[in-house]
Amino acid sequence: MTPSSTALLTIDLQNDFLHPDGAYGRAGQGADSILALPDRIAALKQALTRAGGTYISAQFTLVPGRDDEPLIAAHLKKLRPFLTKGDFAPGKFGHALVDTLAPADFTIEKVAYSAFYQTRLEYILRAMKIDTLIIGGIVTNGGVASTVRDAHLRNIHTVLLSDGCAAFNADVHDATLKSLGSVTEIMTCAVATEMIGKAT
Repeated sequence: MTPSSTALLTIDLQNDFLHPDGAYGRAGQGADSILALPDRIAALKQALTRAGGTYISAQFTLVPGRDDEPLIAAHLKKLRPFLTKGDFAPGKFGHALVDTLAPADFTIEKVAYSAFYQTRLEYILRAMKIDTLIIGGIVTNGGVASTVRDAHLRNIHTVLLSDGCAAFNADVHDATLKSLGSVTEIMTCAVATEMIGKAT
């Protein structure tokens, strides 16, 4: 793992998912395992960026349409009926990366599960000559898994943080880690941080 060609990529660690005043917090949606992620990942972010690596935050985005009504997929509206105007909107408090991890070197507005789908992520990776992605965030079986698989299809080496991602259900998290073992390395945040330290 060479820090200068490595990026930490976090998925959806933003206020609307994690802050009490965010969309999910107001709706009483959340899990302790998810709330613990920013503090767990922060040391890794600091170690990597100090060593010359890059931090990229991919943030779920609901694009405001006419009258600021969010352009929201029907299946998501059915799953999360509490989402409303202003939620996950660019420039709003809820869309922002959580304070514990801010700022990011690059921010990706993500409109679907994968951080690669219709975003500038791949362009940034090529421009920065990044060949390894360390990936964490939420949820393990959604945005994290989709991004890991899309990176694999692009021949980008990935390291998935086993304790740096989480789902609303622990069994789903564990099953997803097991299923992704064939396409990514899996390690804890502490082990990844130690590897970066040895590489500097």
